[in-house]
Amino acid sequence: MSEKKKPTVLDGFKAFLMRGNVVDLAVAVVIGAAFTNIVNSVVKGIINPVVGAFGTQSLDSYSSCLSQECKGTDGIRILWGSVLGATLSFLITAAVVYFLMVLPMSKYLARQDARQKAKEGAQEVIEVSELEVLKEIRDALVAQRGTGHNER
Repeated sequence: MSEKKKPTVLDGFKAFLMRGNVVDLAVAVVIGAAFTNIVNSVVKGIINPVVGAFGTQSLDSYSSCLSQECKGTDGIRILWGSVLGATLSFLITAAVVYFLMVLPMSKYLARQDARQKAKEGAQEVIEVSELEVLKEIRDALVAQRGTGHNER
């Protein structure tokens, strides 16, 4: 009588790490972090100077004061420019991810699905034609037997 080795925590952790989803997620996080740097550079290098043509060079300097006077640390300052910059970064990131990753992947998956359906449809046609051929063979055999034999 042999005892099965009880899986250890290390074995479970190794199995968890070897799942495809974990590896895909790790790759996505690394690529996302690198891509965030690119988007932030675009916002700082292109968008901020364009905005600077109408005002200051940095969106972070746009703010409003809720109190009578905002000097230094006195007063209540709303930094809506930094929110606008973060929103633009998010929108650029979302647009690039959608147009460069999501849209092509969905088109690819739609093509794969259409190919699979076409393949299944062709398989059904083959099965139907095989059934028709078998019926024709059966009818020919019945006809060859003649009327003198019992039919089933």
